Amino acid sequence: MFDALKVKDACVAWIRNFFETNGKGCNAVLGISGGKDSSIVAALCVEALGRDRVIGVLMPCGEQHDIDCAYALVNHLGIRHYVVNIKDAVDGLLSSMPADLPLTAQSRTNLPPRIRMATVYAISQCCNGRVANTCNLSEDWVGYSTRYGDAAGDFSPLSHLTVQEIKQIGHLLNLPASLVEKIPIDGLCGKTDEDNLGFTYAELDRYIRTGEIEDQAKKQRIDTLHRNNLFKLQLMPSFVPPAELME
Repeated sequence: MFDALKVKDACVAWIRNFFETNGKGCNAVLGISGGKDSSIVAALCVEALGRDRVIGVLMPCGEQHDIDCAYALVNHLGIRHYVVNIKDAVDGLLSSMPADLPLTAQSRTNLPPRIRMATVYAISQCCNGRVANTCNLSEDWVGYSTRYGDAAGDFSPLSHLTVQEIKQIGHLLNLPASLVEKIPIDGLCGKTDEDNLGFTYAELDRYIRTGEIEDQAKKQRIDTLHRNNLFKLQLMPSFVPPAELME
């Protein structure tokens, strides 16, 4: 029942309305990895705002083997872009950490995405921008994002759409198939998303939309990941003093 064309058009209208309400005349700024998510969000923003109001930020960490895909995307869309290599920032922060503090693998993995988001926001503030979040429902469902890293942003076009759904939209946007169908990889650890997750996005998306999955071990893993990462999707808890204590 998914109507990709109607959803695409509705999303474009939603982006236009967001900017009318939350930054009339501002630019959409987003990190460009060369993967399907950033490619599709950038293309949606171009359709909504025009190419002159979309700015891409390419952020390799040293050498990025698929950086050519990011260049292909910005050239295909004809959008302004900046390149910031974050390796010195990552290395500088790691070398400045207290010597007696053992760094976990997770802290090392999450540091580059958080530095990337700090970079995108720095550029956005220099360009009268609003930052586009590029996460999708499938990633958010199992917590495959970095809190305050790629999970941050000012507006999120894809967070209620699965991978299979956004691929259909990507093809409607006339993006190169090599970008829409590109095997998802974070560009940092050398593994694909599906290698890290232990199941395919096709399996995950079917389970999200229908509740159907044959492999019970994968079902248990998905359920566990979803349950453990729900906090990432919630607003920060905040203390509200009792009214009688504030009088």
